[in-house]
Amino acid sequence: MTQTFRIAVFDGDGIGPEITKPTVGILQHLSAASPDYDLLFETLPAGAAHYAQTGESLPVKSLEAARAADAILLSAMGLPDVRYEDGTEISPQIDLRKAFDLFAGVRPVRVMPGQHTPLKLPEGREIDFVLIRESTEGLFYSQGTGEVTEDDARETLRITRATSEKLFRFAFELAHGRKTQGRGRGRVTCVDKANVFRAFAFFRGIFDEQAKDFPELIADHAYVDATALWMVQKPWDFDVLVTENMFGDILSDLGAGLMGGLGMAPSADIGLDHAVFQPCHGSAPDIAGQGMANPMAMILSAGMMLEWLGERHDVAALTHDGVRLRDAVESVMRKGESLTPDFGGAASTADAADAVCAMLDT
Repeated sequence: MTQTFRIAVFDGDGIGPEITKPTVGILQHLSAASPDYDLLFETLPAGAAHYAQTGESLPVKSLEAARAADAILLSAMGLPDVRYEDGTEISPQIDLRKAFDLFAGVRPVRVMPGQHTPLKLPEGREIDFVLIRESTEGLFYSQGTGEVTEDDARETLRITRATSEKLFRFAFELAHGRKTQGRGRGRVTCVDKANVFRAFAFFRGIFDEQAKDFPELIADHAYVDATALWMVQKPWDFDVLVTENMFGDILSDLGAGLMGGLGMAPSADIGLDHAVFQPCHGSAPDIAGQGMANPMAMILSAGMMLEWLGERHDVAALTHDGVRLRDAVESVMRKGESLTPDFGGAASTADAADAVCAMLDT
């Protein structure tokens, strides 16, 4: 019996539509070949360009349609010259996180043998860890409502027990799943600054409480500054890292650097009932319309979406195709024949996406 899933699609700004179109095409290709699932796509308006035209960055109708969907595929959002009146960026993705309580920002970092990385990996080493960034509070809590006077400015860092418990349980369950699959050692590291801030001591305490429910896993701690160092010196040691919003924002870009750049960095923001999948990179308006944007992060995010849908709805074909899609992207990158300019090649956006589709067929 074929199961049908509705996917809400936000094309985004700048290069967003250019990387969304081939990604949806690949998903349609996979869906058409599967007797087990069907994907229906609905494109919804939002973003900086939409705000410039209408004064709305995320229309209520778009929000409600996204709420009704089975998953949300969101492309790069924002434009540097389009801002709210207070000077902050147009960020519908953050609005979605808060509206749907998408507390777990999942940022995979993978470098398999033969893939490009600025690091010189020791023989036999590979990088395969996941950074989980709390996505609804932390130092982003007061976004747009911080206090600014002529003499000082203040933002509020907020960490709650309710959100932290959900976040840590998600991290431990992910580590358990990775260990079962043979992809990790079953180790979860809480990244904080508990030696300086009471809020992070509170954060760490909740982590330790949740760890007691997972005695089969390793639970340890690391300060964020040391973690940044170790991500460069020995990234193969990590399995699952879990941290606060701002720390995660910074470390996820470092993780993207390990993979050669943001063009290979997918992400997901996941809650109990909803999930958004999007590339980590921005809208790159300076290259928009030139057909040279790297679609790989968007395609990898779509693969994460298939895996999430498959696990959530117990549809093995979706999970399998999500893994196939990730493997296809990594195979194309290893071959090095269809690389976009950010990875030293001359392939167009369409060329790179076509290479992934061809790899799937082989």
